[in-house]
Amino acid sequence: MKSAQITCASWNIHRAKGTDGQVNPDRIRAAIAGSLGSRGLDVLALQEADGECRPHGRIIDVAKISADTGLIYQHSDAAMRWGDQSDGFLGTIMFLHPRFVPTYRDVIDLPGHCHRGAVSVEALADTIPFRLISAHLSLSQPLRVIQMRIIGQYLRRRPQMQTILLGDFNEWRPWGGLMFNARLIGQSFYGPAIRTFPSRYPVLPLDRIMTDKKGALSNVQAVKSADLSIASDHLPITGLITLSRAR
Repeated sequence: MKSAQITCASWNIHRAKGTDGQVNPDRIRAAIAGSLGSRGLDVLALQEADGECRPHGRIIDVAKISADTGLIYQHSDAAMRWGDQSDGFLGTIMFLHPRFVPTYRDVIDLPGHCHRGAVSVEALADTIPFRLISAHLSLSQPLRVIQMRIIGQYLRRRPQMQTILLGDFNEWRPWGGLMFNARLIGQSFYGPAIRTFPSRYPVLPLDRIMTDKKGALSNVQAVKSADLSIASDHLPITGLITLSRAR
């Protein structure tokens, strides 16, 4: 058995609007470079990182975030962005460590009262294939169930490899409800429910990191610091994932 370990982080940056009511993209960048980036990230997934309404215009400086963290922005191809004025797909933006070799990138349209979406990147880590899917799901439980079913159908059409789900799933119940049911998705995902919202006094586990290999996820935590707590209404979540495959 060959294996590799990667450190993932996911953060809903609330369109750079902090808990003090101020919109400050530079504060988001500083928090990523400091309290979050100091953890030696291999994967950074951001949600609500573009404007909420059409044309979903850019908010943050992705080039500077790449320079600060050493991570590679994954949306240079126009097909990976909502439009010319966007940096990501419906606010979801992904960065990867340069040691990974991306093999396939895609976006997934998800229905809802507010248009939702997910970003999928397949890559190699030391020749081990893996897939990342970052999503921002609906506030409505019935819509979340539909959205996760669509993600499950998408996975069924793609090649089999270890898959990591991360993002703001807006599921406040620790047990996850129907949306994470293996019969609905088509496979099981594992990961603890860690409280991330609201950032000053977190009580709800809205943000998750999960993988489809049991026991492969460890050290999952909400990262709390003064700069992170004021920069967004969500705390970022990090986790260490062991990637493996049979010979």
